[in-house]
This record gives sequence, structure tokens and C-alpha cells, in this order.
Amino acid sequence: MEIEKAIKKAKSNDQKAFNFLLNTFWDDVYGFQLKHIKNENTAEDITIQTFSRAFDKIDTFKEEFNFKTWLITISKNIHIDHVRKEKRNLSQNFSTDNDNTLYQVLDENPSPEDKIITEQNLAKLLRDIKKLKPHYQEVINLRYFQELSYKEISKQLDEPMNNVKVKLLRAKKLLAEIIQKK
Repeated sequence: MEIEKAIKKAKSNDQKAFNFLLNTFWDDVYGFQLKHIKNENTAEDITIQTFSRAFDKIDTFKEEFNFKTWLITISKNIHIDHVRKEKRNLSQNFSTDNDNTLYQVLDENPSPEDKIITEQNLAKLLRDIKKLKPHYQEVINLRYFQELSYKEISKQLDEPMNNVKVKLLRAKKLLAEIIQKK
């Protein structure tokens, strides 16, 4: 499949075209992020977000531009947002006040109320996950409840790793839609 044809098919929601584009450009986007971030997990997360955003906005892609360049631009913007978020979190953690500042030490152990709320939220989440198709339920279970890596999930499901990533991405998106409808 040619890239131009795949883009046109992807604009009409063709699953094979999305998979082709993901497989074709995954290494480029991931390599770009890994070179800048030097952290495999963060690079992978940003790469997944890049493809998610690109596939959501595929209708806005103009054919006169290079698709790889478009993806890298999306990836750069997500990286910039990520860096800004980290800087914001760091600046909130440090105080520039004088030495007379009183620091309150937080007890990070959950209170009984927090435990009940967490259990209720988990129960709601599990009910929402059960509304997904079984193959989406399985991939969410393997990734987030059994905490398997993409490679381990790929082996267990006997599917290519990129398919696992796309399936997980779609599962998260569908789950988010279910949660937001409430």
C-alpha cells in the first residue's frame, strides 16, 4: 500500500490503513522522541499520543505536505507540552521563600474515606471496562492490571507489538468515551 492511498483510506476510517501508517512511521516518531528524551517509556507514551492525535485529526492533513513531517510536528508539540507540564510541577515543588517557611509534611497514607472512595471508583471503572468488547477488555487487563509490557502482551496475544499498541490506544479512547458519557 502506498502512503498516499493509506492516508486517503485512513480518512475514511479504514483500520488496515491506520495499521499501515502506524507500522510505517512508528520507528521514525519513536526514534525522534527517544533521541530528545532519552527515556524509553516517555518516548513510547509520546509516540502513542502522537499517533492517537494524528489519527483523530487525519481529516485535517493536507496532501501537499509530507506525512512524516506532519507526524513529527505533532510529536514535537506533545513533547513541548510534556516539558512544560514537568517544569510546572517542579516549580510548584520548590519554594523560593526565605528560611522561615513552615513546611507541612503530608501523610501519604490513605484515610479510611479515601480507601472507600478508591474502591468505589475502581468498581465503577471495572463496570465501564466490561462494556468494552472482549479483546479490548483483555488488552487493558494485561497492561494495567497485570502490568505486562507491550512485548509481553504481544507474545501472550500472539500479535505484532504495533497492533497491541493500537488496540490499547483504541481501548483507552473507547473507555474514556464511556466514562465521559456518564
